[in-house]
Amino acid sequence: MRLATRLALGAAALVTLLVLAAGLLLLPLVTADLRKQQDARLNDRAAAVLPGVRALVAADGKGRPKAEQNQQRKVVDSALDAGVRVVAQDGTVLLSVGPQPADPRRLPPAPSKPVTVREPDAVAWRVLAVPVDGGTAHATLWVSAPADAPEAQARTVRRRVFLVAALAAPLAAVLAFVLAEFATAPLRRLGRRAAALDPQAGAAAFAPDRSGTAEVDELADAIALLLSRYDEQAARTAQALDTARSFSSAASHELRTPLMSLRTNLDVLAAHPDLPAGEQAEVVGELRADHTRLQDLLTALAALARGDLVEVSAFGPVDLADLLDAAVAEAARRHPETVIIAETDAEPRVFGWEPGLRILVANLLGNAAVHGRTAGAPARITVRLGTDDGRAVLTVDDTGPGIPAEQREAVFRRFHRRPDSPGSGLGLTLVAQQAALHRGTVRVLPPPEAAPRAVPAASPHAAPDAAPSAAPGCRIEVRLPLLHPDTPTVPLPRHRDWISGN
Repeated sequence: MRLATRLALGAAALVTLLVLAAGLLLLPLVTADLRKQQDARLNDRAAAVLPGVRALVAADGKGRPKAEQNQQRKVVDSALDAGVRVVAQDGTVLLSVGPQPADPRRLPPAPSKPVTVREPDAVAWRVLAVPVDGGTAHATLWVSAPADAPEAQARTVRRRVFLVAALAAPLAAVLAFVLAEFATAPLRRLGRRAAALDPQAGAAAFAPDRSGTAEVDELADAIALLLSRYDEQAARTAQALDTARSFSSAASHELRTPLMSLRTNLDVLAAHPDLPAGEQAEVVGELRADHTRLQDLLTALAALARGDLVEVSAFGPVDLADLLDAAVAEAARRHPETVIIAETDAEPRVFGWEPGLRILVANLLGNAAVHGRTAGAPARITVRLGTDDGRAVLTVDDTGPGIPAEQREAVFRRFHRRPDSPGSGLGLTLVAQQAALHRGTVRVLPPPEAAPRAVPAASPHAAPDAAPSAAPGCRIEVRLPLLHPDTPTVPLPRHRDWISGN
């Protein structure tokens, strides 16, 4: 059922109920008013005939019949439409004219207010009893009128109330239907616009079109907001599907070589169960290396996928100093032969994704620990954290062979690695991804000048007279915007597809 039809039916029912309710409230009041008017007329009639009745009673007391007859005529003329009955003190009926109860015994004693007297045949009378003082004689005057006159008028009012309800109901329905049609016209237009909307167009095709009706405009805004959220969700879903496809493609491509190596070594062990112990240990070592490479590759791909799909709701204030301390401790545990020196000049806070920042620092330290070795010496890493020009600055220096200038951009590409690298080629890609997510920058700088580096006394690998390293080394610098109270968030990049390499 249409809304206009519902409103029309509702208006018809409501108007009918209101008219009937008003009638039910008014009928008792009208009846009471009519009864008061009848009682007032009885009092008026009694007041009009009372002088003639006094004269009649006085004449009767003095024995003057002719005068009594004259007074009777005057009383009859004054009574008009009311019934008049006069009874002397001794019970003699002096006058009885007009409509009145047939049984005098039902008449009320005087004095009394107007009362209703009902006879056995269901005829009702309204009667007023008045005492009459005729000087030497006394009597009682009854003025009566039919009691059904107000009830007849009340029935007339009742019929008119029902008539008004019967006429008002269809009229109210028609008016309500017309007004509802007019009021719902913007809603119908909005419905037609929504029905004609191309699903591929999304929120862009649903241009604002103000109707002047607040509720309709609010509904249009809600539809536009819903479409925009749908577009965002559809984009995120498409991105998630692309990420899943890229993950599958990259995993299948990059896992092919280590899986083939695993299969080859397993076939060798199966085909030669009597392989010498030395050769068998060499094959098992290769199996372990391939397993580690597989594990690192899958972990790195999963981290890239998480970075491609992370939402800004996962971001929050992060203390980089605390995060760096934890990362240095973990790197020292994973690479016990590496010397790591951490220098913190400040305690910068950024608005970031803590797991992603932990990945960034861990991969910087892991890359330096693996590629910062020199022949016959463990890697030496110096980590510095400070601030500069509204940004947190993290630098990681190592004493390795360094990165040639022509390769400093390429090291951040997906699966870029040196021929002898044991890694997956995704470590620095993860660093670049997280820097971009946090609206920061990462770059490989010219190696710092060789200078004496103090070795922590607590390091079991430190030599008391360790000489400064003359290796060219490498420095990787990351800059991230600091957390500001007036801008507590950062917008995420619109395009994120690191896992596919685009």
